[in-house]
Amino acid sequence: MAKDYTSLAKKIVENIGGENNVISLIHCATRLRFKLIDENKVNMDVLKQTEGVITVMKAGGQVQVVIGNKVDTVYDAVLSCTNINAGNSEEMEDTGNKNLLNTLLETISGIFSPMLGVMCGAGMLKALLILCTTLNILTADMGTYKILYAAADSVFNFMPIILGYTAAKKFKCNPFIAMSLLYPTMTAAYSEGTKLTFLTIPVTLVSYASSVMPIIISVYVQSKLEKLLKKIIPEVCKLFLTPLLELSIMVPATFLVIGPFMDKF
Repeated sequence: MAKDYTSLAKKIVENIGGENNVISLIHCATRLRFKLIDENKVNMDVLKQTEGVITVMKAGGQVQVVIGNKVDTVYDAVLSCTNINAGNSEEMEDTGNKNLLNTLLETISGIFSPMLGVMCGAGMLKALLILCTTLNILTADMGTYKILYAAADSVFNFMPIILGYTAAKKFKCNPFIAMSLLYPTMTAAYSEGTKLTFLTIPVTLVSYASSVMPIIISVYVQSKLEKLLKKIIPEVCKLFLTPLLELSIMVPATFLVIGPFMDKF
């Protein structure tokens, strides 16, 4: 049974000066990062002696409470038992008054919005290269053209990796599945028409370069699996066992089922 961190969360908030002293809260791999109104209200000594807290420090305009690898669970507990605002408002979920369409649109926006800037930049660079070749300023066999084209086209070619990151932030999970889809051995196998099997099951290879739906659906499924694994895996081995099982389950599932099916859309 998963441990309840509500008591720890309440004690941290109490000694951070209360929830009214908190402007916002975010977390990284091991720390709760509080942005406060008045840092003088923080009871550093009590926090450092609190069971479940490794240490406390002030850095970067924040009070950082070091929790360890269970920080995401404590973070969720803090948000659930207080009215503290999450630091990244785009990741806060409030589906109570949203219909399915609004939820879908918000999800799509949350995934694609962070990458719109770089996509526009890459698209403009491609347009400039077309203009340069039309005006005979550059030719396709010139090194300058090849390097600039690589800069522009790489954004679209490695779309699954970029989407894997933004989708993982939206669905709140680790963004690693996209890396496997563009692994050189797998892309070479597709290009050469190599036939692969996984535990005697035939693998339908498709090109994932510039693809969108396979990685989004994969990361969504991964987020559900990750939440389940974190509930059932003991705390002592959660750090390495969770990603081990996610990789072992989701990468084959993506190549066998999700990727080939979603590539049709």
